[in-house]
Amino acid sequence: MPTPQTPRSASQRPLSPHLQIWKWSMNMALSIFHRASGIALSVGTLMLVWMLVAAAGGSESYQGFHGFAVSWFGQLCLFGWTGALFFHMCSGVRHLIMDTGRMITIPAAEKAGMVIFIVSIALTIGTWGCLKFFY
Repeated sequence: MPTPQTPRSASQRPLSPHLQIWKWSMNMALSIFHRASGIALSVGTLMLVWMLVAAAGGSESYQGFHGFAVSWFGQLCLFGWTGALFFHMCSGVRHLIMDTGRMITIPAAEKAGMVIFIVSIALTIGTWGCLKFFY
């Protein structure tokens, strides 16, 4: 047992709870997905830069990007990037609304979370539906 003069060792310090201990809630999931979508947007932006550089490089250069973009993996990446974009945007709007003092109770925040998931999925599917229908 440490005395007031001796410091406690690192192994005797209290540990903060890990995510596995907490009961999952909508707000926890939204926070994690918001951060993950921000990372996905950053990675997806590299694909946008690739497209712009390829377009500036000429027809042969752009054909390489186009071959990837129309492949099943390229389409999956673009679909995921679109979903991340809409989710991050909807979550950002939710944060702006919460900054005004609205939706700060737990039930209201959880209801807004469900709306964010539904709206972002609908926007993603709607965007890709329009792209596939018109192009």
